[in-house]
Amino acid sequence: MVVMIGGAIGVSARAALTVPITGWTHPLVVPAVTLGCNVVGSFLLGVVAGRLGDAAPRRRAFLGTGVLGGFTTYSAFAVQSIQVATAAPVVGLALVALSLAGGVVAAALGLVIGGRARPHTADGAAS
Repeated sequence: MVVMIGGAIGVSARAALTVPITGWTHPLVVPAVTLGCNVVGSFLLGVVAGRLGDAAPRRRAFLGTGVLGGFTTYSAFAVQSIQVATAAPVVGLALVALSLAGGVVAAALGLVIGGRARPHTADGAAS
């Protein structure tokens, strides 16, 4: 149930960003917003995973799988990348490269920041 509620929140947040701009004249507006959602979502998922580790499985399910899983979207990224690449191959490849590299770098940064924010025990070990 927590994953469904989180997913509804994440999807609603992404839709709030993308639906109002759907149909804008420039064909890169929606893919750029999708890229932003995916990179920001990857960063935040890294923070959640780094902060919570294996603790608080319900919170991780709600935030990670639910909210951030709903906020990010691989399927829209895939379809939009093909659409952009069909019209402009170099731009399409750049979109794919930015999405993949940006997501991985953002997730790694989030893991580092989340790990630093993890509470520590009296002996200094992360809990």
